[in-house]
This record gives sequence, structure tokens and C-alpha cells, in this order.
Amino acid sequence: MKKLLNPWIIILFITTSACSQSATDTYETAPLQSKVGNSLQGPIQKPVTGYGADGNYDVAEIDFDNPEYPGTQVSIFYPQGITSPRPTIFFSHPFGGEDKEYNIELYKFIAKKGYVVVFVPYRTIDVSVDHRYQTLWEGFTKAAADYPNIIDTQKVGFMGHSFGGGASIDLAYKAFTEKGWGQNGRFLFTMAPWYSFNWNSPLSTQQQLQSFPSNTKMITQVYDEDDVNDHRMAIDIFKNINIPNAEKDFIYIKSSTVNGYNYVTDHAMPSSRVIFDALDYYGVYRLLDAMMDYSFNGNSSAKNTALGNGSAAQVTMPSYNGQTMNPLEVTDNPTPKYLQFKYQFKCGNSTNPRVYYCN
Repeated sequence: MKKLLNPWIIILFITTSACSQSATDTYETAPLQSKVGNSLQGPIQKPVTGYGADGNYDVAEIDFDNPEYPGTQVSIFYPQGITSPRPTIFFSHPFGGEDKEYNIELYKFIAKKGYVVVFVPYRTIDVSVDHRYQTLWEGFTKAAADYPNIIDTQKVGFMGHSFGGGASIDLAYKAFTEKGWGQNGRFLFTMAPWYSFNWNSPLSTQQQLQSFPSNTKMITQVYDEDDVNDHRMAIDIFKNINIPNAEKDFIYIKSSTVNGYNYVTDHAMPSSRVIFDALDYYGVYRLLDAMMDYSFNGNSSAKNTALGNGSAAQVTMPSYNGQTMNPLEVTDNPTPKYLQFKYQFKCGNSTNPRVYYCN
């Protein structure tokens, strides 16, 4: 996999590895403090009501030794003071995003809303894709086994970005079919996914997709200025997975300029470390918030925002001084907007195990 690295990933790996070393388990009882407060970059600030608004819980954190990546820790973010297990998101980070700070605001947002999120770092430079998948899996399952008073495996979501977006498909399938997780609510939320492999399974990726539990809900997001991962990878999974159109949406997010500030939809979106602005809250957190409410609580009105099939509640983005961010584009029949040569990782690359499903 070293041939897939480019200089910015190597730099990020060195930085995140140095920041994430810890040798002992810790139990954090004090609320975590947001490093950015209520301020977002750019003129548009956080929503104060409705989906996407911060919840009322303080955030607590548990860290334990990562079983497949010595020297790092698995982190569980959860609502402080809970007395029963809560629905849980299992998050797979992007290639190079080993430090939990990379998406810390996302994890805190989930916990503030009353849910749990598990973050497992995997090696950027590793022996194989399989071992990255195994690292994620072992961390997720250990968290669920060791903290049943916090994690409700009957209501789960698998969420991931880039490498983690592709990995979430196989890991979710294993959890849903082998572990029986998500019996009372399950969803997928993938962002700019990389190639999807199958790890430690007798089934091909296509067999997995075709036999996916049909009660799964799904949001797939791609970003217009992303020049790293070919959108065809996301389109392929979306079209082939065994989830009815009424329970899945493909969401295309475009960049905007508001009051001279550029809201950029590149491959780093979403990320607390690079840019933290209204795209995070309105483009990602808002839809995730509604998806959790719909999937875990059975709130049918939440579906209009999470899986609204292009409803106004789903696609409308905020404005400032009469200038409005570009609306989301939503479809059940996505097609690529750009030729493959735009992307660093093309769907048609021989590295892609699903190369024959590229359109």
C-alpha cells in the first residue's frame, strides 16, 4: 500500500502518530471542552434549533488500548451521566486520520445529541488492507463487549470517510449478519468512499451487497471539489446495495461563496482540523442528526430531512445577508459528473476489487 501514499498523507501520518501515543487505559469523567466554542469559520454559524443544532448533553470519554495497534487507544465518546446503553455509531476514519482530533467535533456532536460513537485508529502504513479492516473490527467489537452499559448494539450506525467509507460496507455487513447488531435500527453513512474490500469473508463484495439486510438505511455523500476518490466508487455501492430507494439517498454537495468566504467541498470535508465551517454542520451533521432520529427513534418526520428524496427540508442550505449556499443535490440514480482522470484513485484502477462495476 505504500505506493498509494502521497507526500501530504505521509506528513499527516507522522503528525498524527506522534500525537496519539498512549500506554494506559483512562476513564474520562469530566466533560470535554470544545476547542472552537460556538464559532465556525466563515459568516454562517451553527444552527440553534432543529436538526444539526448541538444537543444538551455534556460529553464524556473512555479510552482503552487498541488491541490491533499497540501504542494507540480506542475512544468511546458518550453522553455524560447516562444510566442505560445508547444507540452507537461505529466510525471508520480516513487514510491518515489516526488522531481522534481529526474529526473530534463530529464525535462530540454525536455524544451531545445523546448517542455514542466509537473511534478506532488503524495504521496508515500497514501490512495490508485486511489488517486495517481487522484493526477497526477488533476495536469496535471489544468496545461493544467491554462497555455494554454504554453501547446498545441493537441500534447502530456505521459511518466512515474515504478509506473508512469503503471499509464501513464490509464491517457493517459483518456486524449486521454475524453479530446481529442493529436489530432495532441500523444505517450506513458513507462520505467520499475509497475502494470497498471484503475481509475474512467467503462472500464477494457483490454477494455482500446483494444480501445486505434490507431494513438498513443509507446516506452516501460525495463532494464536488474532491479530486482524490472517484465518485464512481460511491455510485457503484449505492446502486448495487440491497436497500430500497425509499430508504437511501445519494447526496452531492457543491461548494459555495458567501460574503467572500469560500465553502470548499474537497476531500478533507468534513474535518475539524482543516476547516470547520457551516458545511460540516448543515451538510453532514444535520443529515446525520435526522438519520439517527429516524433510524433509532422511529421518528418518521426525521426522514424528511435525512432521506427526503430532495425535499426542501433536506436540500436547503443556510444563507447570510441574502446570499445562500448552494442546495444539496439528491438522487436515487446518481451518475458521474467528471471523467476519471480527475481523480487520484480512479474507479477503473486495478487496485479496486470492484473495477468491473464502474460505470
